[in-house]
Amino acid sequence: MIPVDEAAARLLALAGPLPAETVPLAHAAGRWLAAPVAARRDQPPFDTSAMDGYAVAGDPAPGDSLTVIGEAGAGHRFAGSVGPGQAVRIFTGAPVPMGATRVVIQEDVRREGDRIILTDSDRSTNIRARGQDFPAGATLGPRRLRPADLALLAAMNIAELPVARRPSVALIATGDELVMPGEIPGPDQIIASNAFALQAMAQAEGAEARLLPIAPDRPEALAERLALAADADVIVTIGGASVGDHDLVGRVAAEQGLAPAFWKIAMRPGKPLMAGRLGGSVLLGLPGNPVSAIVTGHLFLLPLLRALQGDPAPLPQVLEAELATDLPANGPRAHYMRARLAQGRIAPFERQDSALLTILTEANALLLRPVSAPAAKAGDRVPYLPL
Repeated sequence: MIPVDEAAARLLALAGPLPAETVPLAHAAGRWLAAPVAARRDQPPFDTSAMDGYAVAGDPAPGDSLTVIGEAGAGHRFAGSVGPGQAVRIFTGAPVPMGATRVVIQEDVRREGDRIILTDSDRSTNIRARGQDFPAGATLGPRRLRPADLALLAAMNIAELPVARRPSVALIATGDELVMPGEIPGPDQIIASNAFALQAMAQAEGAEARLLPIAPDRPEALAERLALAADADVIVTIGGASVGDHDLVGRVAAEQGLAPAFWKIAMRPGKPLMAGRLGGSVLLGLPGNPVSAIVTGHLFLLPLLRALQGDPAPLPQVLEAELATDLPANGPRAHYMRARLAQGRIAPFERQDSALLTILTEANALLLRPVSAPAAKAGDRVPYLPL
């Protein structure tokens, strides 16, 4: 068995970032920007009014009377200039007229026909200077694009941009005991569940994931499924990676040329985990128990997908919280305990069986107990991973 950190490093070493492709801005949400892009104009592109009011020249004081000589609205500038004793009615977002030095908000004036009388002054310019947000040439670097990033790119006048190609993932559940949801299971069968969670997790991380037919416990059947998955960037097998007579993944993959990276990890749940390169794909063999598959999916599959899309720090971020209950010393495998985090305190569930999906659906964190960690007391700070 190897440590979790070493296994993660070996897995990430199997694949570099995928090639970039150009997509329209409207299709870029959630994608990884593959290269810096530069703004094509200043933002704002001209001095603009931050308020509704009157653009004035100089420094008029309360009691002064000014002549209104025109109007400026968003998208409609006032073509002339403003001089002493003059004002231009202006609205938020409108270009500031030539000669104007500040905008007096409309609440600080009294309008009488074509004149205004200043009644108060907040002394602010109420002008957003050209380039105040960003200048032309400012760059946005590689990152996973959030909605706010799309607004920024649009303001930069970027209509198309380079993003990492979405990783393709093929998921293969294995085992004679499995049938798909909706089918009628035999007396010794169960419903396949893990692949649906893993597919959803991969898609949420930006991948294109497809479920292949269940592979029965026959070498030729598994070989056929692996052939169907050969075009995927990542092949995920679920079950069949342990040491039982019917655990075929390692043997069949080796016959097809698997270059192994590791097998077995010092962790629970998830000890029977394997990875390697199979042709042009990364093969990740996850355990069959539902919780083991999903937990190792968080720890290994999702970081792999982030790395393929160019994330320079793809591993999950370890945080800390106050322990809500006493815990005994841990053994020789890192333990990722299903836990509930609330108001800065974390409490592991009493039942930690790797087959209990109900517990996993109630958990919002994995409380990490490192290898050989000593007993911990309520109130201690302990590491965890958010779910």
